Amino acid sequence: MNELNLIPATTEIFLALAIMAILVVGLYVKEAAKPMSHLLSLVALAICALLTLSDLNAGLTTYAFNNMFVSDPMANLLKLFAYLATAMTLIYSRQYSAQRGMLSGTLSGEFYVLALMTLLGQMIMISGNNFLIIYLGLELMSLSLYALVAMRRDHVASTEASMKYFVLGALASGFMLYGISMLYGATGSLDLSQVATMTAAGTANKTVLVFGVVFLVAGLAFKLGTAPFHMWVPDVYQGAPTSVTLLLGAAPKLAAFAICLRLLVEGLGTLAADWQQMLIVMAVVSMAIGNITAIAQTNIKRMLAYSTISQMGFMLLGLLSGVFAGSNADAATNAYSSAMFYSITYVLTTLGSFGVILLLSRSGFEADNLDDFKGLSQRSPWFAAVMMVLLLSLAGVPPMVGFYAKLSVLQAVFATGQIWLALVAVLFSLIGAYYYLRIIKLMYFDAPVDHSPIVVGRDMQITLSANGIAIVLLGVLPGPLMAACARAIAQALAS
Repeated sequence: MNELNLIPATTEIFLALAIMAILVVGLYVKEAAKPMSHLLSLVALAICALLTLSDLNAGLTTYAFNNMFVSDPMANLLKLFAYLATAMTLIYSRQYSAQRGMLSGTLSGEFYVLALMTLLGQMIMISGNNFLIIYLGLELMSLSLYALVAMRRDHVASTEASMKYFVLGALASGFMLYGISMLYGATGSLDLSQVATMTAAGTANKTVLVFGVVFLVAGLAFKLGTAPFHMWVPDVYQGAPTSVTLLLGAAPKLAAFAICLRLLVEGLGTLAADWQQMLIVMAVVSMAIGNITAIAQTNIKRMLAYSTISQMGFMLLGLLSGVFAGSNADAATNAYSSAMFYSITYVLTTLGSFGVILLLSRSGFEADNLDDFKGLSQRSPWFAAVMMVLLLSLAGVPPMVGFYAKLSVLQAVFATGQIWLALVAVLFSLIGAYYYLRIIKLMYFDAPVDHSPIVVGRDMQITLSANGIAIVLLGVLPGPLMAACARAIAQALAS
């Protein structure tokens, strides 16, 4: 094997070695006594960030393993935010996980090992340039998440959630594999660029291609958690330990966006007329089901699960808008970059939202009901303000970054001439604002039902505060991140 072939995958190789090292350390150092696995995981993420940042600054697109793996600005930018999301998740969840016995036992570092394996799967998905490589990354991420959801083996709700996630996840993987096999049968290749060439030439069997696309989109919809493949999301979000719910609901959305762009736009762009209609239906149904059903929820994790369904529907609007642009490369780049910007800012907001839930949780108490947020402004004015900022961002209220993210997607939809689609999105966003504002009302206008002090580590206080401030700053100054997304998308489409 040519040694130069390994250079684009240096970060993935390093993380794999770091995971093995942390696994060995966990055998000898009990995490409950000394947070060695926690510190090593954060150090590993910092080194990964430095390596990826170097590649991002170079601005090059390089391929490895016979073009099956690609390192380009889009992949590197998404990986940086995936590292950030994973690091913040580990910081937010350390106290919560320790109090619930998830950091003790024979393998005290297994939570960190599985979390980093989830990240490794996401990195492979983001850089995959081949159907098979993307699928392998997807399964590495999914299998790690199945284990994490069931980590509290003595907790019935977690075990049930894991079983539901595993069974439905296996079904979705079967859909994807079947779709990939049909695409391979029609084109004779698993390489995205070769599949794109074959479909553009029109020599492949169109009927087989269309059926392959249908099964592929169904599998992708499950991983995104969009309707009508959303059944697992509320149950898994509610049943999983909150630290795992955060790991499940944040960084994987970046990888899901990446594979949608790689598979549908780069690989199957000439079949856009077939998959675009499916995305329109999924986007509208997701926004409808997500926003309307969330109103009836009393469990905040379940409410945020339906919020995720609606938010992913909104993100799909950006993806499908790039196809309407036709030959206009600038309009297509703007549409895809708005979807990428939306994904990144949604992940940052979700991190903070679940971070506040973890902040209020303590040993023997899960702060997962709406009533648990009553009077939070009296118990902790600062973190009540942080939660308010995060909720307003999810609702799309200016000047929070969620407003600009929604605006950029709506502008992309308007540019296509699909005014009705933009109006539907605005309508459901207004409906969705209700359940976000309801929590703000509970925090500021209701008397607290819990008067116990909020005891949390300094690292979590600083990180959560920075999270809330970043949501405001990115809303006021969204230009640099939006420009970075546009550059990354433009180079990804050009390569």
